[in-house]
Amino acid sequence: MLKKYVDYFKDNPEHYWFKRKLWGWGWVPVTWQGWVVLGLWLAAVTFFSLTLDENSPPQEVAFTFILPILFLTVLLITICYKKGEKPRWQWGLEDKNEKEQ
Repeated sequence: MLKKYVDYFKDNPEHYWFKRKLWGWGWVPVTWQGWVVLGLWLAAVTFFSLTLDENSPPQEVAFTFILPILFLTVLLITICYKKGEKPRWQWGLEDKNEKEQ
């Protein structure tokens, strides 16, 4: 099963940075560029998380954490949409016999 999963991600003639997840909706990074984008997003989220403390007023939390995270997430989804496969709901690998019919 793992081999089929790896083969699905390696089969990337269009050089997508992100391919559809095999189960559910969304993307998975499959090239170094996709992993860099995801790593930068994670680093930025971590940075903004470290700016908070228990004494932060709610207004400050909105402007120093929630809005930047929202912006970064919209940016990540936009990059995934532009550099990845068209998203759709999937339930595992498609059977090759079904594709041919």
